[in-house]
Amino acid sequence: MSDLSAYISKKEEKLIVNAIKTAEKNTSGEIRVHIEKKCPADDAFDRALEVFEKLDMHKTELQNGVLLYVAIEDHKFVICGDKGINDVVPKNFWESTKDIVISNFKIGNYCKGLVDGILKAGEELKAHFPYQSDDENELSDQISKA
Repeated sequence: MSDLSAYISKKEEKLIVNAIKTAEKNTSGEIRVHIEKKCPADDAFDRALEVFEKLDMHKTELQNGVLLYVAIEDHKFVICGDKGINDVVPKNFWESTKDIVISNFKIGNYCKGLVDGILKAGEELKAHFPYQSDDENELSDQISKA
């Protein structure tokens, strides 16, 4: 685990986790955030897919996991959605969500960018995968770090 406190404080980390809990409250979808200082792969999307699998996000029952991947020092950001959610979101949804996050990152506000992206993804998940009374939280809400 890397020390990422220079970028996201413990208080901000709690805000991000609370945003995940809020977003997931109304959907069966799962949202994870993975943060690392540098992307160890040549391609950030490939790295995000690797993390997606490592975090078992591909194992959700409805294939509705969403990963927000950040390599802070490399200025890399990727949103990965599993097949279930990718099949139903509007064509430009991930790009428009990414734009919201990156616009905050550019001014150094990593927390707000992630919170806004998480909540937007949560609204889309809610529209296509509304919460059912028997839904279980399949994945951790904690931020994954490397």
